[in-house]
Amino acid sequence: MADSYTPPVTGTGVKATIQRIGGHLAGMIMPNIGAFIAWGLITALFIPTGWLPNETLAKMVDPIIKILLPVLIAYTGGRMVHGQRGAVVGAVAVMGVVVGTDAPMFLGAMIIGPLTALILKYVDKFTEQRTKAGFEMLVDNFSAGIVGGAMAVVGMLGIGPVVEAVTKVAGDAVSWLIGHNLLPIASVLIEPAKVLFLNNAINHGVLSPLGVAEAAETGKSILFMLESNPGPGLGLLLAYLLFGPRDLRPSVPAAAIIHFFGGIHEIYFPYVLMKPRLILAVIAGGAAGVFTFMVTGAGLVATPSPGSIFAYIAVTPKGGWLGSSLGILVATGVSFAVAAILLGFGRGEKKSEPEGPQDTVTEPATQPATKEA
Repeated sequence: MADSYTPPVTGTGVKATIQRIGGHLAGMIMPNIGAFIAWGLITALFIPTGWLPNETLAKMVDPIIKILLPVLIAYTGGRMVHGQRGAVVGAVAVMGVVVGTDAPMFLGAMIIGPLTALILKYVDKFTEQRTKAGFEMLVDNFSAGIVGGAMAVVGMLGIGPVVEAVTKVAGDAVSWLIGHNLLPIASVLIEPAKVLFLNNAINHGVLSPLGVAEAAETGKSILFMLESNPGPGLGLLLAYLLFGPRDLRPSVPAAAIIHFFGGIHEIYFPYVLMKPRLILAVIAGGAAGVFTFMVTGAGLVATPSPGSIFAYIAVTPKGGWLGSSLGILVATGVSFAVAAILLGFGRGEKKSEPEGPQDTVTEPATQPATKEA
């Protein structure tokens, strides 16, 4: 098995660019889906609002999502570009991004891992013909160390602040939409922000404070429901189960259970990142759910944490279960329908972009699923 990753070659133009991006994202995310599920199980079980609250075991939650998962993604992305050497420098470089911000840096990992490996690849080409016999290992080790360390500094000083700025802009935009009574349109910002793992920043930094103020006056608030609705993610996962790549379908039921019953929405984000066009499905589902909440006068008395169906029931005021349940159901149905259309109802979805942790570095480009826009 070769160590280099060959991107999909499906033509030129915007469509081909989207195909290549989707293939690369799939190659970095999907081999690590087991780690996402492990984190989801630990979170759903042991956080204070989980099924088996345990303060000691819950200490694993933050390190896994903030350190382990970004490192795995950057490692995989680096290996796709430049084999094991690329994997190592990608993992080193992403630590700068991880330390540079408090938010989970999945997007930063998907950028800096392959980028650092690409730089090392060119450095290796430059030094290969200029290194005297007997000094190869010395040059290789020092070049990898210098590139990895330098990119870690770049990541800490560059990518971290950029992500924080993006988070602030997204939060301000959501606040503006709320202030102008454009709640369904807020899904256009909230759902993409969630997929980029900015969900906690949007929910707890913007929506929850505004919702608390509203609930203090009226006894409930719809703002608690904008980001936490499990419907859009459930609809997407159901579409993947029925119409997604066949070798990924076995992983979907566990993800759906963790998402809907455990309330860990992050579990479905990799499925969107694998096929970026599916962001339209969760946006449509989120907007439909918010509209249904508005029409039925639904609201919650507090933030459902985690965002599971059980948490929704627990913080729904007396007499409000119909509106809350209907909003989740509509969001699920709309998200499922749009995702099914975007997946072509399973046509050509025999296999996913990556074949697995071992084969991802060489074969995602050859799979049928990467040939769709």
